[in-house]
Amino acid sequence: MTDSRRPKASDFDPEVLRLFDQYVHGVIDRRGFLRGAAGFAVGAATATGLLAALAPRFAEAQQVKPDDPRLSTESVEFESPKGYGKGRGYLVRPAKADGPLPVVLVVHENRGLNPHIEDVTRRLALEGFIAFAPDALFPLGGYPGDEDAARALFQKLDQDKTHADFLAAADMLGKLEGGNGKMGAVGFCYGGEMTNFLATELPDLAAAAPFYGPAPPVEKVDAINAEMLVVLAANDERVNATWPAYEAALKQAGVTYTLFQPPGTQHGFNNDTTPRYDEEAAAEAWRRTIALFDRTLREGTPSAAT
Repeated sequence: MTDSRRPKASDFDPEVLRLFDQYVHGVIDRRGFLRGAAGFAVGAATATGLLAALAPRFAEAQQVKPDDPRLSTESVEFESPKGYGKGRGYLVRPAKADGPLPVVLVVHENRGLNPHIEDVTRRLALEGFIAFAPDALFPLGGYPGDEDAARALFQKLDQDKTHADFLAAADMLGKLEGGNGKMGAVGFCYGGEMTNFLATELPDLAAAAPFYGPAPPVEKVDAINAEMLVVLAANDERVNATWPAYEAALKQAGVTYTLFQPPGTQHGFNNDTTPRYDEEAAAEAWRRTIALFDRTLREGTPSAAT
């Protein structure tokens, strides 16, 4: 990887990608990754260099600038009496709309509200939705600007309180001025797991698109009213192990769902800041997600003027 192009998943040995997944999800620490990856460092490459090559490149991947004139953005706080007491998130609306718009709750990965998820939230707003992305790390000072520090902070969260914070965020969104009363949720990795949780807890959630997130407890699946678009990667042993029982529970409960699992993909394939990104698969997953939200959340609501 000595050229200037952005690296791809195919540039790395599958074992390095597996080690990176373990590192990102706290199964091993940085030292564990470097020790494991050392055997795959070739030529001028080092284990440290492999880790750096796998790290996100936020600026290069940004699709929508924070000051895009087509959008209105703000930081919004909300009450969470059963959680950490107060939450905060990133609210993005189309700057011009002909009427009420559907709302979408966006859930980040296990690093808090980083620049990538802010960008995804803006992308949704450009599709004509009011999008809101809470930051689970707000009670601990918010996303710290460093992915390793964010992961370390994330491990300190009381997840029962964090789950309550996201339920409180959904409650706030349901009462949001300018909303049409219809809500969807989308999340990635940890956010996919949270999206599955929200689907079991929010009877009025109309649609949910969990991306490569572990399944909820199967005994709670029959509470899902939302239409589900379950997005999984092909090469994701940890998450995919939870799918067969989840699918059986969805079928038994009569939940309307679709599975999208593009071949050859890695966990995190929708995240265009890292080499695990798969452009074709991500584009199709996004198309299906927007189509789901358009069909289930609009019901004749006028689109935003973009």
